[in-house]
Amino acid sequence: MKVLAISASPRSGGNSDILCDRFLEGAEISGHITEKINLRNKSITPCDACCGCGKTKVCVKKDDMENIIGKLLEADIIVLATPVYFYSMSAQMKIFIDRCLPRYTEIKNKKFYFIITASDPQHSAADETIAGLQGFLRCLPGSEEKEIIFGTGTWCMNDVYRHPAYEKAYEIGKDL
Repeated sequence: MKVLAISASPRSGGNSDILCDRFLEGAEISGHITEKINLRNKSITPCDACCGCGKTKVCVKKDDMENIIGKLLEADIIVLATPVYFYSMSAQMKIFIDRCLPRYTEIKNKKFYFIITASDPQHSAADETIAGLQGFLRCLPGSEEKEIIFGTGTWCMNDVYRHPAYEKAYEIGKDL
């Protein structure tokens, strides 16, 4: 299977970024084809709601999103990894989701895994973030939410290495 991870961490080596890599390590060891897209390295501008894509299925903006959508269409499994900022997803993840508009109905029959990190140790700290990601999935035909990996209670960089989510991400990726 093709496994595509979308990392919305604004910093390289951030906790959600590390868990994303760990998930992919597990998937690779089981023979899956993996790819990770770091949104922080991409040029993606916000949707203007111009509806220019309504008939053409192509965004009028020319940036990295067109290539990313092609990869979403090819993937069997999609991992969405984001830190929680002020009890919501990162701006990078939200812009990515909004820019799926031109072809969102074609992102169908995919299995999704969420990776969430937050400084607050309670899983409930991610409720709004999860609701936003689930709202995205509600728009994608045949999408299936498989599992959420919680890296809660990870404030500083590298905290996740000592967190149970580090091994859990690997095991879930390996068991795909």
